[in-house]
Amino acid sequence: MEEYGKILIIAMPIFLALIVIEKIYGIYKKNDTAPLIDSVSSISSGITNSVKDVLGLSVTFLSYEWLVSKIALQHLEANVLSYCIAFFVIDFYGYWSHRLAHQINFLWNKHAIHHSSEEFNLACALRQPIASLVNLFTFLLIPAALLGVPASVIAITLPIHLFLQFWYHTKHIKKMGFVEHILVTPSHHRVHHAINPEYLDKNHSQIFIFWDKLFGTFQEELDDVPPVFGITRPANTWNPIKINFQHLSLLIKDAWRAPKWKDKLTIWFKPTGWRPENFEEKYPVNKIENVFNFEKYGTQNSQKLIYWSVAQVLITLLFVSYLFDNIAKIGLPNIFIYGFFIFVTIYSYTELMDKNKYAVLWEGIRLGIVVCIIGYYGDWFGLNRVIPISNYIIFTYLILSFLTTFYFVNFDFKTNQNQYITS
Repeated sequence: MEEYGKILIIAMPIFLALIVIEKIYGIYKKNDTAPLIDSVSSISSGITNSVKDVLGLSVTFLSYEWLVSKIALQHLEANVLSYCIAFFVIDFYGYWSHRLAHQINFLWNKHAIHHSSEEFNLACALRQPIASLVNLFTFLLIPAALLGVPASVIAITLPIHLFLQFWYHTKHIKKMGFVEHILVTPSHHRVHHAINPEYLDKNHSQIFIFWDKLFGTFQEELDDVPPVFGITRPANTWNPIKINFQHLSLLIKDAWRAPKWKDKLTIWFKPTGWRPENFEEKYPVNKIENVFNFEKYGTQNSQKLIYWSVAQVLITLLFVSYLFDNIAKIGLPNIFIYGFFIFVTIYSYTELMDKNKYAVLWEGIRLGIVVCIIGYYGDWFGLNRVIPISNYIIFTYLILSFLTTFYFVNFDFKTNQNQYITS
């Protein structure tokens, strides 16, 4: 956990800088593809995922280390060759786990968050799941285990492989010539994120595009079919925690309501989106039928709300950075208390972004958590040793945040709603 936290401390400012550069470039080219409020939601999702990973909130039934100990035909050293093999096998593993997430109902729940943005930009690359609590696909790393690639090499290569998927989430880079035949490019991945019928469930590759060509899932971006982004059952919320469990919630409801036991049991393993017979009429859910004729979510927002949301995510990043940089010092079980505070924080301000009146309640809960933590420990997990007045800073911020949320819910939202109705 501590090592991964240190990696994230380095990666976070790089990702954030690139997101800002893309935003500035889009404004300069008069083609801004990164609305601020959408980017805040995406970054918030990235925070929840990274906190979940650092806290170790996932279970692996079949560990790679155990695989190596049982089936390795030889044992490689941690050298250039073993890293190359690891990268290649992880990419194979990534293709199939990605493809299955698109094709099996219960697996889609952990992946829907990544596709939930109705924009396509670098920030949406950070929309990663917290619902992936169980790793089922370690067996796909068997080729590496047979060759004896050390577990330490896999552990280092996995985050590198993930981070290298960041750059191609952009609309500003067009087709890239001969590179299109080897690597996944922005053009390939725009197809993957599109909900156009021509593009659905295509281009699952993560680094090397030839997996799609080999297994029959490749689709080139067509000049006459502009990609439209999102998911066919739109999330209609900025709250990444809600998005993570929306599909699962629908599956549970449909399984409960299904009259046939066969449907109750098989719905989980049916193709993504499958529902029992006549359920679309009996229990309709919002679904996009015409990809060129629907309204994107959350387009009517005051500038005050947008800027406040940006401020909230930046402050949250400061809290997260302190956690990642001090995992060992904070220790168990305190890191879980800290992680819980981060999740409540993100839930609170994204509820405000959704203009939900209960955001005030969540802000009150958040303030209560901080009062309990500082009251019990005396300071914010040792921060007083670094900044002696940190307790006052944190209390001032939390009280200001509560009052600002109260203002938005009771004054700003009502004023803007009246203006919207009048116009």
